[in-house]
Amino acid sequence: MHKNSGYERCCNRRKEKTAANVSDDRKRKYTVEVEVVRVKITLACTECKQRNYNMTKEKKNHPDRMETKKYCKFCKRHTMHKETK
Repeated sequence: MHKNSGYERCCNRRKEKTAANVSDDRKRKYTVEVEVVRVKITLACTECKQRNYNMTKEKKNHPDRMETKKYCKFCKRHTMHKETK
C-alpha cells in the first residue's frame, strides 16, 4: 500500500480526535462545584424580646451575630433585631 493512502490519513485523524477528547475529559473531571453552606437563624426584637424572623445566613461571610433593623409587629414600629440561638 502507498505511504500516504487515504486509509492511513483517516486512521491518523481518528487517533488525533481521540487524544483531544481524552484531554477534554480530564479537564471536565477536575471541575468541582462548591456548595454554599447556609445556617438557619432567628432574629429577636431588642425591645420586646419577641422572636419575629427566621432567616438563613452564610457563616463564612457573617461569622459574628447578625444585627439588623426590621419591623416588629408586636411593637408596631421598626426596631433593632439581633440573632438568637
